[in-house]
Amino acid sequence: MNPIISEITQRIAQRSKATRQQYLQRIEQQLARGKSRAHLSCGNLAHTVATCCPAQKKTILDFTTINVGIVSAYNDMLSAHAPYLDYPAQIKQVLSELGHSAQVAAGVPAMCDGITQGQEGMDLSLFSRDLIAQATAIGLSHNTFDATLLLGICDKIAPGQLMGALVFGHLPTAFVPSGPMSTGISNKEKVAIRQQYAAGKLGKEALQEMENAAYHSNGTCTFYGTANTNQLVFEAMGLMLPGSAFVPVNSPLRPLLTELVSKQMIKISHNGSDFRPLAKVVDEKSLVNGLVALLASGGSTNHTMHMVAVARAAGFIINWDDFAELSNVVPLLAKVYPNGPADVNEFHQAGGVPLLLKRLAERGLLHLDATPIYGTMQDYFAQPTLVDGKIVYQQVNETADPNVIAPAGCEFSAQGGLKVVDGNLGRGVIKISAVAPEHRKITAPAIVFEDQEDVVKAYKQGQLQQNAVIVVRNSGPAARGMPELHQLMPILGNLMEQGLQVALVTDGRLSGASGKVPSIIHVSPESYKGGPLAYLQSGDMIEIDAEAGILRCLTDLQQRSAVKIDLSADYQLSGRELFSLFRKNVSSAEQGATILYQED
Repeated sequence: MNPIISEITQRIAQRSKATRQQYLQRIEQQLARGKSRAHLSCGNLAHTVATCCPAQKKTILDFTTINVGIVSAYNDMLSAHAPYLDYPAQIKQVLSELGHSAQVAAGVPAMCDGITQGQEGMDLSLFSRDLIAQATAIGLSHNTFDATLLLGICDKIAPGQLMGALVFGHLPTAFVPSGPMSTGISNKEKVAIRQQYAAGKLGKEALQEMENAAYHSNGTCTFYGTANTNQLVFEAMGLMLPGSAFVPVNSPLRPLLTELVSKQMIKISHNGSDFRPLAKVVDEKSLVNGLVALLASGGSTNHTMHMVAVARAAGFIINWDDFAELSNVVPLLAKVYPNGPADVNEFHQAGGVPLLLKRLAERGLLHLDATPIYGTMQDYFAQPTLVDGKIVYQQVNETADPNVIAPAGCEFSAQGGLKVVDGNLGRGVIKISAVAPEHRKITAPAIVFEDQEDVVKAYKQGQLQQNAVIVVRNSGPAARGMPELHQLMPILGNLMEQGLQVALVTDGRLSGASGKVPSIIHVSPESYKGGPLAYLQSGDMIEIDAEAGILRCLTDLQQRSAVKIDLSADYQLSGRELFSLFRKNVSSAEQGATILYQED
């Protein structure tokens, strides 16, 4: 085992000793009560089975059986979640044939950042994660369940479901993925058309045609953004079946995997032969395995918040220093867009998550004694295949594409995909793996904006034709809910192609889809709460050195007053008035950008 990985894991455990113990005490109290349904009154139970057929009623009222609670993010508008329509019926059928049962415990909101991108709804996106956590816990609070299956994939949805499920950590819990859509047009072509449209060289009809070709069917988007990072990281944490994250949405393997994970819940239930409650699966070792896989794959920057919040839900305290130190010893072993041209389908075909985990294990970077929901961590080095209509797991030993997953002993970069930067402007993160080495250092004057729309206007008016660090402040969680600023990527990409040196610094975010533009995001503390960005003025010289982890202003800011803007009018639009509790209580991005787990 790599000594640095061991040291960081031990440090997390020691730092979290008190909070983890408090969490485990709650779990032990839940376990000590025994089967939850046994404590329900006759009236409670009558409501529980009121809609069931006679056979299911009999099963649920038999306390020797298990009843699986399904928490679904199904809706028929979002490509990643539309496939979940039929999953509950399939799960119920599998369990019924074995003498057990399942019920849909809750439906949770499922926002698509692709739909709200650049729109007012994006300001609610990050808040939805905490809402989903609460909704998941509310569904499970009926206390009629012996295990949990989470049907959720994207962005804030899957982390929120996991946070909520951890409140009921005495229950065995697993994710059931639905898989990516088939590959549409290439990511290179997609970026090129967006940049041409931003430059006024293509019309909206051509842009719409391209977007429709890119996002064209059921399944997750095929780039390696936050949704697919969720899948890879949670598989690495042992929260789903081995090799199941990126099996295509329409593969004949998909229903068989759903069947297998349903049966697995019986095996790992309290009644089963191998009890594995969620609180046992999510420990310091599984969390570090998830962080290592995140860094080795160049995953979404959003997980510098999500993993902090998920860990806290399980009683652990992780921070950006952990990310930074892990990134120094974890190499980049996968190149998936935006870290390279390949999409997640090509990544899966090259060997996928099982091969990535095998490569990490070969380097001593994984805790192989972590407890997954299925088998051992060594079982997670195998991919499911279809043989005579049945799942057969086969070891993956070599990469089918060395340009996508590095061969044994090789790497694409000595350090992981994310980097923490620090200085007198605060702390932020950058997806360094997506940025070419020649663009990782820049010293240029700041051009300061209060809103991304103002950057778009300035670009169209020709006001950005210079080397510059574009600063977009007042976009943090307490200000505007930390919206993603992807409208800026085609614009800044065009400026870079003109030979200009440009970078972005913001307390907003970009998610896993951030590309070649050097972008320091999640800057904490945020400007709206008086962070250093609030003191900046256009013309101040900014130095960025992503490799050395430096973000600083070369101008003395100590004699200035902070700029404070009035956002009250903005919060009368599109549900933002429901956002006030989040704005007032949200923690910083570095602390997970959550309203949950705050000290009284």
